[in-house]
Amino acid sequence: MRVLAVVPARGGSAGVPLKNLALVGGVPLVTRAVRASLRAELVDQVVVSTDHDGIAETARQAGAIVVQRPEELSGATASSESAVLHALDTLGEDPEVVVLVQCTSAFIDPENLSAAVRMVLDGEADSVVSGLPTHEFLWTAAGGGINHDPAVRQRRQDREPQFRENGAFYVMRTAGLRAHGHRFFGEVAVQPVPAQHAMEIDNPEDLELVRALAPFVDTPEPIDVDAVITDFDGVHTDDRAYVDSDGREMVLVSRSDGMGVSLLKRSGVKVLIMSTEHNPVVAARARKLGVPVLQGLAEKRTVLRDWLTIEGLDPARVAYVGNDVNDLGPMGEVGWPIATPDAHPRVRAAARVVLTSAGGSGAVRELCDRVVAARPEPPVAEIRVRPHFGPVAIGDVLVGHGEPVYVIGEIGINHNGDLDLARQLIDVAAEAGCQAVKFQKRTPAICVPEEQKGQIRQTPWGEMTYLEYKERTEFGRDEYRQIAKYCDERGLHWFASPWDVPSVEFLEEMDVLVHKVASASVADHELLRVLAATGKPIILSTGMSTLSEIDQAVEILGTGKLIMMHATSTYPLPPEEANLRTITTLKERYGVPVGYSGHERGLQISLAAVTLGAVCVERHITLDRTMWGSDHAASLEPSGLEHLVRDIRIIEQAMGDGVKRVFPGEEAPKARLRRVTV
Repeated sequence: MRVLAVVPARGGSAGVPLKNLALVGGVPLVTRAVRASLRAELVDQVVVSTDHDGIAETARQAGAIVVQRPEELSGATASSESAVLHALDTLGEDPEVVVLVQCTSAFIDPENLSAAVRMVLDGEADSVVSGLPTHEFLWTAAGGGINHDPAVRQRRQDREPQFRENGAFYVMRTAGLRAHGHRFFGEVAVQPVPAQHAMEIDNPEDLELVRALAPFVDTPEPIDVDAVITDFDGVHTDDRAYVDSDGREMVLVSRSDGMGVSLLKRSGVKVLIMSTEHNPVVAARARKLGVPVLQGLAEKRTVLRDWLTIEGLDPARVAYVGNDVNDLGPMGEVGWPIATPDAHPRVRAAARVVLTSAGGSGAVRELCDRVVAARPEPPVAEIRVRPHFGPVAIGDVLVGHGEPVYVIGEIGINHNGDLDLARQLIDVAAEAGCQAVKFQKRTPAICVPEEQKGQIRQTPWGEMTYLEYKERTEFGRDEYRQIAKYCDERGLHWFASPWDVPSVEFLEEMDVLVHKVASASVADHELLRVLAATGKPIILSTGMSTLSEIDQAVEILGTGKLIMMHATSTYPLPPEEANLRTITTLKERYGVPVGYSGHERGLQISLAAVTLGAVCVERHITLDRTMWGSDHAASLEPSGLEHLVRDIRIIEQAMGDGVKRVFPGEEAPKARLRRVTV
């Protein structure tokens, strides 16, 4: 062991009784000190020296070794060095470096701690103290300047910073500590810490201030709970009501909350809404979300206790999110009290977590995402041969074995951001006999890699950055509403492949019948979970994917409403990479309808896919393959699409039912040509 961290944490405290067990951000101070030390890359082991049984048990739960501190080293006059030396003697070994970590600093950055340790290990210092850089002028009570000459008032930028010792940690060479008996010896250095990490807790006022700051200083972490309980007004809503002339109230909610709650329920977390409000809008919203509700409550705390008992839940593994003082009671009953950012100051101070999104603006969704992030990934079971499921319904059309091939004209981004061009392509698909058209939906700020956003592109609209180009060609709500209306008039389904979570939410608002997973998104498990939570049919493209990657995607999406598409993501596709027999492989492995998404030139490979059992065929379409844009060259022009649909229908007729028989057209040749011998 090279580096040992020792946390002195006695039970007595003059300023704050049992200070080391005081909660900050819902976590005891001793636990925060242990966790920060354990997370420091260069710390090998953490010891808590204490004379208090409650502190000892809390420290063990946090992952520390506990050393029982004797009474003579536990009084107010005992030095921290004596606790460190006693811990070393008790362990019976001397590491190269020992670190004194103090619980009175609630915000210790593990990276700062490791940086200080590195200075000692590398021989740059014998002792390192944490300190806050400051340019403050210090004065004596008698009016004398301590660190400055009052007659020469230097500007801040002309002065080198000095450092105020903040007491968070002290790193020492162990041999030096033993030789000198105190923490400062040899070459002493300072490890700078930021102002938000430099606060010490010496009195109740310090503790209240640190508690108020914790939600803003602590790094957001996943919320590992088994149940989420929410207030309604101010959490699901923005705490305002809209009243019409008949006195009926309406409230503002966030659509994204619904998706979050769906993901939460899918992950096995219980959800409950509790409200003192009697308005039926509370129950209506709960029905929409599909969660139970207890409303019109006079006293939430007692009801919460009863509900936790009935459900058999450990309160420590329950989150309650509120915004006003009547939420303080139930918040005190659970392990994860949570507040909205605009909550009452007392509620924010009592919270372990303060959300960044306000009520009615995604607060519930933010909470759900953090809870889901803490849930373990479901184990990926071995995929075996499964029984073949029946067709999947997309709107009023069945897609599967024995049904007509579902032909999709992929407009994708070939509309080039032009709504009139999109309408023309919809016309092409309808006149050729397709059943659907597909688009691609992105949030460019999310999907475009950072290193590409500023790259300059030459476009038909002039020179612009790649991000500007992607935004220029992206349709919004108004365009998609017109597309939906036009597709309905032409008798076509329409849908899109979303490339990010906000795009799923966008398409859900558009009420699409089905979602498509692009080949590039097969391993985007966050996106897949959001898509699965919609309950809509899913078309999964499998280009550039291994069977293992597809296995994991299938475990998330399920197979009840899944259609797979064999694809090879080469543009344009050479015949030797088509690998059409994979259609059979996918059918036998997953037991779901399998189609084909093609990027080849010509029709032959797509038609061959139909003969191998592809239940749907998707091809990019364009008005002219020479048009500007990345996908036009691998697309079908109107006449090609028309021939494809025509030939697919001919093949469907030609495939038959597999029963060998003599057809009527064979009777005359048989009578004329058949020779029978014995």
